[in-house]
This record gives sequence, structure tokens and C-alpha cells, in this order.
Amino acid sequence: MPQKQEPDTIQELNEILLDKDHLKEHNITKAMNRLAVKLTKANLWMYILRLLEDEPLYGYEIKQKIQTKFGFQPAIVSGYVILYKMKRDGLVQVEWKTSNEEGKPNRKYYSITEIGKLAMNRAKKYLETLISTVFDKAESKF
Repeated sequence: MPQKQEPDTIQELNEILLDKDHLKEHNITKAMNRLAVKLTKANLWMYILRLLEDEPLYGYEIKQKIQTKFGFQPAIVSGYVILYKMKRDGLVQVEWKTSNEEGKPNRKYYSITEIGKLAMNRAKKYLETLISTVFDKAESKF
């Protein structure tokens, strides 16, 4: 029986790790599934800020881009709750943009602030340190 090829993108990894129906098929433990959930949906702010580093986006657009770029789909309500908290904490700022097209709604665009950029730098340092400390003896295999 041919061996399955290792996933090599975050989209492929999340597709496998976040889908409870496919855990046994891929020999994935519940612990790995929980880890993936905690590092994706429970830390949605990091993914949102990463997208906003590229350009300002409106809420629904953020949800779509998370699915495309990172391979998981947060609930619509979750995204808006996180955006509200991020605005409250100064990680993002909001700008209403008026639509020039008739029938198209005005949209609330989010952009990353200097505080948000600092949070991303600190999160990266923390995760790099965590990975090098906790996984110092582990091989990087799937």
C-alpha cells in the first residue's frame, strides 16, 4: 500500500487536523486535534493581524481570506467578537468607507496599528521560543 504524502502547507495540515471525521483515517490523536483548534480558532487574532499586515480588510473579507490562506473557517460571529476586542485593545483601527456603487453597503475596514504590529512581533518571539524549547528533541514529521 503506497504511503500517503506528508502535508506541506498550513492549509493541508489544518484540513486534516481540524476535521474530526478524518482523525482515524490519518491516525491523528484527539490531542493533536485540540492543539490545532487552540492554535487556530482560539488564537484567531494572530491570523487576522497577519492578514491586516498586507492590507485593510472588512469583516466578511477577513473570514474568506482566513479560509483561503490558512485553511480553516472561523464562525462569522467569532470573527466579529475578536475584531471588537482587538479594536478595544488597540490592535486594530476602524475606518468606515462609503461605497461608490449604488446598492452596495458602506463597509467597516480594519487595519493593523503599531500596537498590533508589536503584538505580532512578540507572539512570533514567544512561539519561536516555545517551539525550540518544547520540541528540542522532536523530529519535524507528520
